[in-house]
Amino acid sequence: MRVDAFDFDLPNARIALRPSRPRDAARMLVVERGAMADRGVRDLPSLLRAGDCLVFNDTRVIPAQLEGRRGVRQDDAQSASGARIGATLHKRIDLRRWQAFIRNAKRLRVGETVEFASGVTALAEERLADGSFILAFGGDEPVELLLERAGTMPLPPYIAGKRPTDEADRSDYQTMFAREDGAVAAPTAALHFTPDLLAALDAAGVKRETLTLHVGAGTFLPVKADDTDDHVMHAEWGRIDADTAVRLNAVRASGGRIIAVGTTSLRLLESAAREDNIIAPFAGDTSIFITPGYRFRAIDGLMTNFHLPKSTLFMLVSALMGLETMQAAYAHAIESEYRFYSYGDASLLLP
Repeated sequence: MRVDAFDFDLPNARIALRPSRPRDAARMLVVERGAMADRGVRDLPSLLRAGDCLVFNDTRVIPAQLEGRRGVRQDDAQSASGARIGATLHKRIDLRRWQAFIRNAKRLRVGETVEFASGVTALAEERLADGSFILAFGGDEPVELLLERAGTMPLPPYIAGKRPTDEADRSDYQTMFAREDGAVAAPTAALHFTPDLLAALDAAGVKRETLTLHVGAGTFLPVKADDTDDHVMHAEWGRIDADTAVRLNAVRASGGRIIAVGTTSLRLLESAAREDNIIAPFAGDTSIFITPGYRFRAIDGLMTNFHLPKSTLFMLVSALMGLETMQAAYAHAIESEYRFYSYGDASLLLP
């Protein structure tokens, strides 16, 4: 399909720069079989049925945004220019190596080091075909500790371009389910959940499960192709263990619905689903790209925030609900002054 078909005009005033407080005070647009209703996140227990299951992503965002200067080549005794280099970690390769998107990448060559804050250094080990680099971090300390010293929370560019990252973002940009280090972007639909909301869902008989998908910085990359067939998704690592898969399949077998909380949970569930709609255990990379015409096999609904024009995520929700339905829903959300993107309001999509 033409990427332009997924475009829409979004006023800058609709982009949320801070989350709702408390988190579950956010608004929620419910779209079900083409009908729309303005509700709130706190209404979720009354909108689901006993036996339904919400599936959360338990990945934890690490401080993966780094600022530094180019150092010296390992095979060169002369100092390099000291050009400013920005790095956003995208995907772990091994214990010390990460794939990273580099700002000012033209000034960085393979074999050079980048000197970040607090004495943290990384070697530009390899440049990949997409322009990203493999960075190998120096020293003996775990990379996670180095990032805690030198890194900042990697806020999405549509927020970071409007205000600096601050201490509040360390907690605001982390879900209550976060426990598995490795994401460089939050599974933002789950940011709306609080202990009180979970208690209300428990009382309503709604089940919950968790999986892990380490969200990469590729989620923010624009679609540069003119046609969706020409866009290449970045891979992200995920896991669904065998016991979780068994419980999820039991939900459907007993008549319950699987509701993914966030597009990250949805993408991993669909990656793990077999042709017969059974969810299998999964551990590995997924680069699944969901566009209209896709047959969903694992999920029966989605809770998600409002996404960017021409983004892979708006394509995903259009695949689930239909492009015309989502165009109408987003037009309504804009007119009704819903708050968009990572810190914004929610939608509940029930096809």
